[in-house]
Amino acid sequence: MSLALDPAAQDLLFREARTANTFTDEPVTDEQVQAIYDLVKYGPTSMNQSPLRVVLVRSPEARERLLQHMAEGNRAKTAAAPLVAILAADNEFHEELPQLFPHFPQAKDTVFGDRAVRESSALLNGALQAAYFIVGVRAAGLAAGPMTGFDHEGVRKEFLDDDHTPLMVVNIGRPGEGAFRPRAPRLTYDQVVTTV
Repeated sequence: MSLALDPAAQDLLFREARTANTFTDEPVTDEQVQAIYDLVKYGPTSMNQSPLRVVLVRSPEARERLLQHMAEGNRAKTAAAPLVAILAADNEFHEELPQLFPHFPQAKDTVFGDRAVRESSALLNGALQAAYFIVGVRAAGLAAGPMTGFDHEGVRKEFLDDDHTPLMVVNIGRPGEGAFRPRAPRLTYDQVVTTV
């Protein structure tokens, strides 16, 4: 076998996992979210950056504030999901680098002193961490419904600040009836991989 991960785990994380569009009303607990984060925080990033920030939208009032910024096709499923998470990149992640990358504490200023460099790096590494988060949701036996169809500036102003860039909104829960569309095609190995 080419992979160390057993086939059931491969199915759970990738082959059978899909983007969910409906959910049951079973709650997603803080303990589940903490377990997800405590797993995915170990995913690799450049220089051990950790720009991902997660805003859990739990209260009805916060949900209503979020819905006004969601694309029309994403509103109903976001309104009905047991839990919604806003995933964002912290553009001031470099402040934690002396702790997270202790063998090169000067990286905070020498590599990331420029805001444009930080924003670019936060976007890339925050997106990596967001992908790990989705896989972590699946590892918890839950389904994720990640979306980028929303007013990013509106969400930033409503829930974040100028130092944070929204990446995606993720509905989380146990899949409901009709949660999944048919599996969409994927590119083959030969379409993606070349050898030089």
